[in-house]
Amino acid sequence: MPKAGDEPPTQTMLAFDDNKLASTLFGQYGQNLALIERKLNVVADSRGNHVTIEGAREACDQARQVLETLYEQLKSGGDLVQGDVEGAIRQTVSQGTLFDSDPATARPNFADIPLRKRNVRARTAGQDAYIRALKRHSLVFGIGPAGTGKTWLAVAHAISLFERKEVDRIILSRPAVEAGERLGFLPGDMREKVDPYLRPIYDALADLMDMRIVERALQTGEIEIAPLAFMRGRTLHNAAVILDEAQNTTSMQMKMFLTRLGENSRMIVTGDPSQIDLPPGQISGLSEATRLLADVEGIGQVTFKTEDVIRHELVARIVAAYDRASPASKPRETK
Repeated sequence: MPKAGDEPPTQTMLAFDDNKLASTLFGQYGQNLALIERKLNVVADSRGNHVTIEGAREACDQARQVLETLYEQLKSGGDLVQGDVEGAIRQTVSQGTLFDSDPATARPNFADIPLRKRNVRARTAGQDAYIRALKRHSLVFGIGPAGTGKTWLAVAHAISLFERKEVDRIILSRPAVEAGERLGFLPGDMREKVDPYLRPIYDALADLMDMRIVERALQTGEIEIAPLAFMRGRTLHNAAVILDEAQNTTSMQMKMFLTRLGENSRMIVTGDPSQIDLPPGQISGLSEATRLLADVEGIGQVTFKTEDVIRHELVARIVAAYDRASPASKPRETK
């Protein structure tokens, strides 16, 4: 029985005209509805292409906006994954429900990256700021915890520049230092040694481009994936250049990389300062560069927060738990 002064629960009923899209909207076994229930504290019950939402009035309005927005996304031919649902919930909550919104135009404020394979749209405010910085600056630092889309969006932006012929090639790099290991301890030739470190970049390319195009571009050198050491002595013209896992660069490596920027090139540096695998006492080139270049004109810096994590919802909770730990008690993190 509700307490005195409590707002009585309300019900909102929605019907979607396309049964197939409605099924995709609700998710396999209703997982998207279950996510909305958890995040907005409502109860959602689906029958065919209908759904009934019960809860506080504002929460019901927010759930309605989320579902209508996502349905319009599906109608326009877009995909729908858990990250889209979480992003729609976050934006709806941040906007509030003081004003009615048109679901067909509910997310125009979030920037996107148009690609031939599919459009990539920001799902959080942090991602939106990141995409806008990528479009505005020749050099951008993307800093923050795992799961915020730093590398994925950087690769998407590089691909969009390449597809529009604004650059002639894409160069993707990482320092070959992970969890205290070195390349020399790994079996195989140089390519076999390097590939495990660069696998996340391959995965992003495969997700955002046709693999036949990726393989051809790798063979012709239009896409180059190499460890950071291979950048020394080069000047990179007409290229989109990405340095991933930059927290594991030394000061000299970072300076070397940043000074490779050539005419008509764009450079993106991503990393998570909380996951440094350098030897104890070694200064991270990423931390130093973001401090030294904070006020330099033409350079963008975007710092992602826990709220921008778009992997499994437990990842955001894990990141938040580590953030709450005191620096003195926080162990060195590894992937």
